[in-house]
Amino acid sequence: MSSLTAPAWTRRPIDVGIPGPTPRDMATGFWSIRADPLSYLAATRERYGDRVAFPIPGPPALLLSDPDDVRRVLQTSARTWGKDTVQYAALGRVTGPGLLASSEPSWIDHRRLAAPAFHHQRLDRVGVHVAEATDEALARWDVPSPYGATVDVARLTLGVALDVVGRALFSADLSDQAHRLLEATSAAARLVVRLGRGIVPVPERIPTPLNRRLVRTRRELDTLCLQLIATRRATGVGGDGAGGDDLLGLLVDSGLSDQEIRDELVTMVIAGHETVAAALTWSLMLLAQDQDAQDRLRAEALAHIGPVPMVGTAQRLPWTRAVVDEALRLYPPAWVISRRSHQPDVLSGHDVPAGTTAIISPWLLHRRADAWPEPDAFRPERFLDRSAARSDYLPFGAGPRLCIGREFALGEMTIVLGRLLTAYRIGLPRDWSPPVPQALIAVHPRGGMPLHVTPLGGRHP
Repeated sequence: MSSLTAPAWTRRPIDVGIPGPTPRDMATGFWSIRADPLSYLAATRERYGDRVAFPIPGPPALLLSDPDDVRRVLQTSARTWGKDTVQYAALGRVTGPGLLASSEPSWIDHRRLAAPAFHHQRLDRVGVHVAEATDEALARWDVPSPYGATVDVARLTLGVALDVVGRALFSADLSDQAHRLLEATSAAARLVVRLGRGIVPVPERIPTPLNRRLVRTRRELDTLCLQLIATRRATGVGGDGAGGDDLLGLLVDSGLSDQEIRDELVTMVIAGHETVAAALTWSLMLLAQDQDAQDRLRAEALAHIGPVPMVGTAQRLPWTRAVVDEALRLYPPAWVISRRSHQPDVLSGHDVPAGTTAIISPWLLHRRADAWPEPDAFRPERFLDRSAARSDYLPFGAGPRLCIGREFALGEMTIVLGRLLTAYRIGLPRDWSPPVPQALIAVHPRGGMPLHVTPLGGRHP
């Protein structure tokens, strides 16, 4: 039997001349990999360098931390390096071939159809939804003492982010059905994490407990999405088109099938709230540790009275945006990106065969001491000079698959932080210690983020 037709587990690893752990190392470290992949990746890079080969059968899996290699993989044509990897296959079992998980060629057509939803004028209108969602969440925040209280800010940011994505998707009819869809999608995202942890996927036809749960969850998502789509097709809501000008309306008017619309809705919910909620939570922690940076952000927010546009925040609110960018550097929500080569390629002089899996971790790339002086320090001023783009900074990916919702997320975070910090001061509780980062769909703090919040009695900008 040839190596091309043999089952994967019978094939020998292909040696590409790159150092890495032995099969024994992988076996003894298995539970460490699953329990804390961020620490494992950092330790692996520390031991073996910027290119690491994992001993898997057949074409290699490479951990790449050199900016030149990363640029080669992410910025070349998707025909060379695609998204058909274990991680995106796991995500695709929930989202279907939506924008986030799809590979060539369908993603290009879907991106063009979704692009009007992220046009700058439309995003600025969404800024009003962001402000309203933040104000309503803060109004429900129970801080009975004028001296403040310790609360879990991770719960607040998750609620705000979920509310914002719901308003952007279903602003015309944010019904009980839509709320159920948001909750069901969040539950599905937790299953994706467990599916994506393996190197070799368990086929869907094998009735493991996880596979059975996933089938039930996906069936619920299908039912809720198709009901919402059918209602919108039947009633319409006016706006720019027959379907309305929220994302659901734009997709209904785009000519996509109901199944394709379903895939994009689920994709947008997962991508649109997990990453933003996590990044906001870490931003608040970093600002609680640096009161001068927090005061500067608050003063900037109070000085900017008026509409709440989401586009152009780097020019309009430079310090707040710098805080957001630095938080995304230290705690990038998308902690790992994977690609698979469709044809042979060369990485830093090493010939790699078709089928090679590239594993890229922004978590590692953003902590290179040669690129970021004092890489573990919170220094927003790094991002005040925007005269040069950085290829080693990729919280939203890079190249042709750069996240379509980048401006949405950056604008949302900027507005939320400004409104929250003009109403409250955030500090550290007594005997506080930083939570352990937990690599899920995004990097969340394990056990939440308890911080001390004190009402300021001020007004929103």
